[in-house]
Amino acid sequence: MTKNIAVIGMQFGDEGKGKIIDFLAEKADVVARFNGGNNAGHTIKVNDETTILHLIPSGILHKGKINIIGNGLVIDPKVLLEEIEKLRNKGIKVTPDNLVVSGNAHIILEKHIKEDKEKNKHLGTTARGIGPAYTDKVARSGMRLIDYINKNNVLEKQSFSGRRKSEAFSSDLKNIKPFIKNTTLLINNLLNKNKKILFEGAQGTLLDIDFGTYPYVTSSNATVGGICTGLGIGPKKIDKVLGVAKAYTTRVGNGPLPTELKDEVGKKIQKTGNEFGATTGRPRRIGWFDALMCKYSVIVNSLDAIVLTKLDVLSGLEKIKICIGYKHKNKIIKNFSNNSEILENCEPVYEELNGWNENLDGIKNFEDLPENAKKYIKRIEELMEIPISIVSIGPERNQTLILKKEFLF
Repeated sequence: MTKNIAVIGMQFGDEGKGKIIDFLAEKADVVARFNGGNNAGHTIKVNDETTILHLIPSGILHKGKINIIGNGLVIDPKVLLEEIEKLRNKGIKVTPDNLVVSGNAHIILEKHIKEDKEKNKHLGTTARGIGPAYTDKVARSGMRLIDYINKNNVLEKQSFSGRRKSEAFSSDLKNIKPFIKNTTLLINNLLNKNKKILFEGAQGTLLDIDFGTYPYVTSSNATVGGICTGLGIGPKKIDKVLGVAKAYTTRVGNGPLPTELKDEVGKKIQKTGNEFGATTGRPRRIGWFDALMCKYSVIVNSLDAIVLTKLDVLSGLEKIKICIGYKHKNKIIKNFSNNSEILENCEPVYEELNGWNENLDGIKNFEDLPENAKKYIKRIEELMEIPISIVSIGPERNQTLILKKEFLF
């Protein structure tokens, strides 16, 4: 029986992880987030009501779950409190009983946001101060939540101009204090009690600081290894690793996207899929499914199975393409490389499949999907060499097809 499941983005983030975490959280006891900050935007739709979460784990919409914000995150205190308030205004319980924040998580200061806006425009970041906060963490000059609370730290006065801003910052941290605990001890105690834990990744493998398309990446480890460092658990505690991939590819901001579509098909997918950033509102760039990229994610994360999302968006296309290679300097490359020089100067090699016109609304079983949709899923499975366990055909919880139950709780 599966006890602990990790959910990792296989592409450039925005794969639909929020919906999948929310779906799996029903049977989990704990949902633990391990990386990033409020640059994440996890969109969840329940009974026609949409909730966008930036810091709080996606299990918060279920009653009786413990939601953990791990030490691997960087936290803007003001944003966290605003998110708590918005959820409470929707009638969702958020208390220190169901939301716990690591005291070892680093704080995003105003100077970090200012630096991000001024220095990182060329990278197309969300300008939320994430990168500069991680920079200070690695340089050992950052401020953790526990440092401020334990020592009544006045470091923030260096980062906020004027007494009023400094006082507001202190007030925000005071309001967060009841949520702060030793999350490493907590999560390991929960593991020892055989609680079912869902590890929630933010961003995606191709945005990972080490394995992504550097320098057009985020500042944390969005791959499965980030769970161990971002929460303080050993790798043996992760039972199953699920990778979430869209049925096509999207990317926000700058950086290589080999299968990018700059034609009417791309515009159609963008419009149908409502491909605009949950955090910034920026339009997402669109591309065909890239099998090389996703196979790379399978390898880097030791994925057990794949969750394929937004299959419904491809309905109505006459032909659908899958990238199965890159042509670079008259050579065909069959394995993904995160070398930007190759990715920016390659030509995708495609395999073309027939599309389908049927609307996927109301379909409850894989067998009821259009034949060409089933062929598309099976072809991706063949290329990835691992099973597809879940297919999402819409934003609602009930628009989810289970193909392999063994990858669930």
